[in-house]
Amino acid sequence: MTAPVAEPSPAPSSPSAPASLPGGGTATGRWTRVAATGAGAAFPPAAAQAAPGAGGTTAPGGAAPAPTLTADGAYAARLAQRGGCWFPERWTLDSAEPYAVPLPANQPEEPGTRVLPMADGRVLVHRRAAGRHLFSLLYPTGPGTGEVPLGGVECDGAELTLLPPAPRGAYAYALAAGPSSTAVWLVAGGAFGPEHLAEIPGRCTGGVWLDRSNRMLALDRDLDGRTKTVAVDLERGGEVTPLLQIAAESDDRLLLADADSGLLLIRSDAPGETRLGWGVLGSSLPVRFPECLRLPGRAVTPFAIQPGQVLMPESCAVALRVDDGSGDSAPLLCGWRPADRRVHQLPTPAGWLAGAGRCTRDGVLELPYVTGSVPCGMARVEVPAPAPGAVASAEVKEAEAAPRAARPVPLQQAPLGGRGAVG
Repeated sequence: MTAPVAEPSPAPSSPSAPASLPGGGTATGRWTRVAATGAGAAFPPAAAQAAPGAGGTTAPGGAAPAPTLTADGAYAARLAQRGGCWFPERWTLDSAEPYAVPLPANQPEEPGTRVLPMADGRVLVHRRAAGRHLFSLLYPTGPGTGEVPLGGVECDGAELTLLPPAPRGAYAYALAAGPSSTAVWLVAGGAFGPEHLAEIPGRCTGGVWLDRSNRMLALDRDLDGRTKTVAVDLERGGEVTPLLQIAAESDDRLLLADADSGLLLIRSDAPGETRLGWGVLGSSLPVRFPECLRLPGRAVTPFAIQPGQVLMPESCAVALRVDDGSGDSAPLLCGWRPADRRVHQLPTPAGWLAGAGRCTRDGVLELPYVTGSVPCGMARVEVPAPAPGAVASAEVKEAEAAPRAARPVPLQQAPLGGRGAVG
């Protein structure tokens, strides 16, 4: 179905300091702490919501393009626009103040070009040309932009997309979804250009990393008219095992996972309607569908989980983007923990690039934003701490009593009524 083309060039060392480039140079930004003004679950009507932040570059749809962050939060990358021309832009976030470096190539990028930050500060660029998917690494070189061609992939009838940044950020992966099978490709970090890693029966979408070694990848597989999440072992030739099987006739998708706590965020129609739920990797306890996450008329999308909470999945802070579906109002920023029975509305930074961000080990959200005066900013917003004693549940006690599963195991079928105390 797919075949590699072209060969890469040797990769040079990549500088991480700011570089001055033609047409704009380095844009310094700032860290901003946004104080909470109160938290609760009372959401304002759409007309009362604040308008999106002004300033910054805009995407074809009118909204500023959100950056993608590396797994460690050191870098971010996005496709930006200036003077009607699109170009990759790298954000450096592990410095005293964040700063952005434009990485224009020899010609402007197409609006559909995709970018991904690498752990060494380079930016992976995914372009399409004459039916092929071409990959290159960009890096600043003082007065210009260096480019390392990596080769490409031909997809016969398949749609190729980049997977989220891998925990080991020297590597980048892509998914080529065809009508009857899906290929997983290593597109950066290999020895000789793109490498075909696995071929999975069925059409797969999504992509969530389950560990920190780039071995276990969760994909949402559409097979025989149903969507179920499977775990793919990339070190065993793409061996597939079931991960989510909530009900026989349900469509179950994995949205986020945290390798430390094992917390999983799931979207499923097993309760009779599409709902947001949570479970724990390797647990025999059922998936829960908290009533507080059911917001009629609004789309709730988790985008970050607090890391470092080993054996404490219920205490993990989860960042939520809440949309009213009208397209006329700015998304709301919310926080939630499985141990809580409420969703906390958080102050939304002006110019937040909605849906982008990460959570620190201390439960603080780091959110990228762009305004007319700040071209590259990161705001810090704290998620309210869980109530004392709220995390000592059966989920944690079970995890303490038994060793963690070395590999993912299917979650047990979830009873849709009479769920436990939490959620």
